[in-house]
Amino acid sequence: MKEVIVIGGGLAGCEAAYQLSKRGVHVKLYDSKPHKKSPAHHSDMLCEIVCSNSFKANRVNSAAGLLKEEMRTLGSLLLKCADRCAVPAGGALAVDREKFSAMVTKAIEDDPNIEVIGEEITALPEDGVHIIATGPLTHDALAADIVARYGESLRFFDAAAPIVSAESIDMAHAFFESRYGKGGGEDYLNCPMNKEEYEAFYDALVHAERAPVHEFDVMNPKVYEGCMPIEVMAQRGADTMRFGPMKPVGLRDPRTGHRPWAVLQLRKENADGTMYNLVGFQTNLKFGEQKRVFSMIPALHDAEFLRYGVMHRNTFINSPKILDSDYSDKENKNRFFAGQLTGVEGYMESASSGLLCGINAARVLEGKPTVTLPPTTMMGAMARYISDPYVADFQPMGANFGILPELVNRPRDKAERGQAYADRALGDLREFIAENEL
Repeated sequence: MKEVIVIGGGLAGCEAAYQLSKRGVHVKLYDSKPHKKSPAHHSDMLCEIVCSNSFKANRVNSAAGLLKEEMRTLGSLLLKCADRCAVPAGGALAVDREKFSAMVTKAIEDDPNIEVIGEEITALPEDGVHIIATGPLTHDALAADIVARYGESLRFFDAAAPIVSAESIDMAHAFFESRYGKGGGEDYLNCPMNKEEYEAFYDALVHAERAPVHEFDVMNPKVYEGCMPIEVMAQRGADTMRFGPMKPVGLRDPRTGHRPWAVLQLRKENADGTMYNLVGFQTNLKFGEQKRVFSMIPALHDAEFLRYGVMHRNTFINSPKILDSDYSDKENKNRFFAGQLTGVEGYMESASSGLLCGINAARVLEGKPTVTLPPTTMMGAMARYISDPYVADFQPMGANFGILPELVNRPRDKAERGQAYADRALGDLREFIAENEL
């Protein structure tokens, strides 16, 4: 009998189990509930929604909406349930969380090919095809085993700096240069500030509103010091940032011919250079405050934030070193990782990775090659991002147009541009499905 073990009954695990069942595979779905729950979980049901009940934008010309439409095209169980449990939320897809979890739980438990086992798994399976989808709150024993197998590749805290789109940076206020001319000429994009601009930025930063820290998100002091929020650093003194991530030494502003008062450095986030990371700007500010305060930096006055900085408990592996773009272990092609454990950020992002893991695990059993969706699709682009060896300081990423290949004839209008991305992605996806008999 063809069988796959799936560990984790969240969005990724349930979607993976369903996709396997659709392909005639028997699934043993392990979840620690109801015997053991994380501090964030309260329900005994599968697919519990622990934070917001919103799955983000639903319109197809948005990044989040395109992701959902791709999942619908591939026959996602979770999207089918979400659409049936939707509650009014403007242009977003939001669900009645209790009805959603109940509907998914019933679909999984009623499936004759899926056996739900309420048991904590404390170590990675040694044999057979299996999918690890235990989420950002993976229990300690399994987390320890992952560390033992992969070295220090498991991150227990998500300390991420914001990422902005390359096209939204005002290059009239930025220049390429490495300090003292070391490294490649375009390794860093520098955003200079004069004294007046810096002092206004500093004042706004130290008075900005921070996001609340939940009980189960308490930072390990040792880790916290190593990834100090920029706003905490600023409170240590007006010049602390100028001797840290914003130090101007070794740089010359070509507009003035002199060293700037302070400099924010941006580093490419992906090989295509469509996204830039704010170096050293890990932050726990509220998202709106990040947009307001960081936009005071002249080069970022109209920046499009593809990911805001976050700092919370969020267990994830260093996927670029561990995984291929089919979500399988580079060294063990019978082992797949899915969900936020891989570094995809968001409910539907997690479910979409589980969907691909289910498809690929079934193909392994059938002796077929695994698949990675086209890079023009949101699902394919995310899979490539989390396995991109170019990404040095890997942090979780959600769906956004910045990870897609650039359009040939790029519309200036944002909505038209989004629609062009969607039309290309869905066309390529349908063709790919037909060619590969998915």
